[in-house]
Amino acid sequence: MSKVRAVPFLERGRGGSRGDGLGGAMRGLQSSRLTGYPVHLPESFMSDADRPHRVLNIAPDHAGWRLDAYLSARFSSWSRTAVQKAIKRGEILVDGRRAKASLKLEALDVLRIYTKGYAPDGPPPPLPPVLYEDDRLLVINKPPGLLAHPAGDRFAYAVIGLMKEARPSCRVDLCHRLDRDTSGVMVLSKDLEANTHIKTQLRERSAHLQKTYLALVRGDVDWTERDVRAPIGDRQDTEIRLRRGVTDEGLPARTVFSALQKHSGHSLVQCALHTGRTHQIRVHLEHIGHPILGDKVYGQPDRVFLEWHEQGATPFVRARAGFPRQCLHAWKLRLQHPDGPALELEAPLPRDMQQVVDGALPVWPAPSSTPEAES
Repeated sequence: MSKVRAVPFLERGRGGSRGDGLGGAMRGLQSSRLTGYPVHLPESFMSDADRPHRVLNIAPDHAGWRLDAYLSARFSSWSRTAVQKAIKRGEILVDGRRAKASLKLEALDVLRIYTKGYAPDGPPPPLPPVLYEDDRLLVINKPPGLLAHPAGDRFAYAVIGLMKEARPSCRVDLCHRLDRDTSGVMVLSKDLEANTHIKTQLRERSAHLQKTYLALVRGDVDWTERDVRAPIGDRQDTEIRLRRGVTDEGLPARTVFSALQKHSGHSLVQCALHTGRTHQIRVHLEHIGHPILGDKVYGQPDRVFLEWHEQGATPFVRARAGFPRQCLHAWKLRLQHPDGPALELEAPLPRDMQQVVDGALPVWPAPSSTPEAES
């Protein structure tokens, strides 16, 4: 089988938001619903009316909804009373103009939301580096801390939104996900057939598929290679809904670990997946007594994750976790391209992990704010 070597692809500029532009402005000027109700942004916005905001395009099936009813239904955590207050403060614009809570929406209306928590609190992050791109696939090196897909109502920048905006002419979609903290190779498709092709390989563990991760783990491992075959399932002895564990009732799971380097009480381990269970690497490393550095769930009492989720990086969390994020990196991925050839991809270690590998002691550089739960 011939091979396609992953090569860099020149980044394209970021596109504008869908539904934005002259059409939206003209609709705002022509709309009798909004005439005589001028734009009046809150005082905090007056110095920068174009500050980051969230854009929603009204679909035909939502035409006729009241503005406040639509938003409280769209965001389950946003009460109708709170929505009405935000509208009154001028934090929600329809076609670029301030509106009333009772406004009846029309198809193709463009809503702009400036309310804290439901809108960006800053500019978007840089686009993830592109490892490979052609007319069917887009492969990136996902940085740690970036969600693959938005979770919950609260606004957060995510891979899917950033890449859809960067490639507006394509049908960009995720082929798989990585945890928020996990960095490395991530595959997106540009058409439905390519998406199905890649997802099928991942789901069925195709012979063409090979996934290899790198992890920094606690402790000096006393083995060169460790073949772990232990079933993974839900744990009943935890308050953390997403936590998995090795259980007799679990699904078969196999991971082969290879020790690459040991330094200052930590080891760099290569992790080769032979099955694809949720949190498989993290669960298996906890099972053999070498949890991942920075993991707040596995190898920790429940209190670490719960306190981090509710209060952020408290002294207790920082002392127990030892690092801002789990040191897990999707290093290599081998799969079959939708057009036939084998595609081999590799993502370099992110800077924070590389520094530890190079001999620096793990540090938690600065306090972090309360995070959102992992999806």
